Amino acid sequence: MTATETGSAAATGTFAPRPGAAPLPRMIRAQAALETRMLLRNGEQLLLTVVIPTLLLVLFSAVDVIEVPTDTAGGAGSSVDFLAPGILALAVMSTAFTGQAIATGFERRYGVLKRLAVSPLPRWGLMTAKTCAVLVTEVLQIALLTAVALALGWSPHGNPFSVVLLLLLGTAAFSGLGLLMAGTLKAEATLAAANLVFLLLLVGGGVIVPLTKFPEAAQSMLGLLPIAALSDGLRDVLQHGAGIPWQNLGILAVWAVLGLGAAARFFRWE
Repeated sequence: MTATETGSAAATGTFAPRPGAAPLPRMIRAQAALETRMLLRNGEQLLLTVVIPTLLLVLFSAVDVIEVPTDTAGGAGSSVDFLAPGILALAVMSTAFTGQAIATGFERRYGVLKRLAVSPLPRWGLMTAKTCAVLVTEVLQIALLTAVALALGWSPHGNPFSVVLLLLLGTAAFSGLGLLMAGTLKAEATLAAANLVFLLLLVGGGVIVPLTKFPEAAQSMLGLLPIAALSDGLRDVLQHGAGIPWQNLGILAVWAVLGLGAAARFFRWE
């Protein structure tokens, strides 16, 4: 371009590269990639989302410390066949709820969310990017845990569509609850509460200890928890070869609607 053409372009307001925000899909993809890299580089999050579920799967599959319920034929069930679906549910909860709540809570405390909220990326686009990062992390988790479980002798059954539907609804339910906690509590309170809930649901959500081991009065209440609905639904499909677990899907859908709706209503960006 000659000096004359350059002066003419400047006079008419033409620049290269052209100023302005990138297209919305590109901004969401870029933010999702950033969120994913930050999540995978965080050692504490990797411990929570990858190391702990894998260790629990290997330990309780190798050591006979729990009484596995009988299978559909009335025989003794395999430890890994019982544990693997519950550990997959635990992995979803650790990423979509615990990890996301802690990370988002501290981003809110340090003013990161406040600054991102005034960027060209809309707030719903930011939450979409965070959800995409959670889904990518879950895919990696599930692939790793599935490989470990298969090496331990796991024999999954059932319809893959039912499994995917359960995992997606479980992710939506736990994401809503995690964002609600991160957007309403202080960061330190979110850190403590998210880890406490993780431990309580690990013990009382049917992940490792069958719900049948609890008193009958508590079983019906515990069965309404999202972790119990997800783990039981995955176990019905992958261990017993059941069809679509409508009851478990319904429980997860209710939690998803309530959690995401409350998060959208009460989330504070500052």
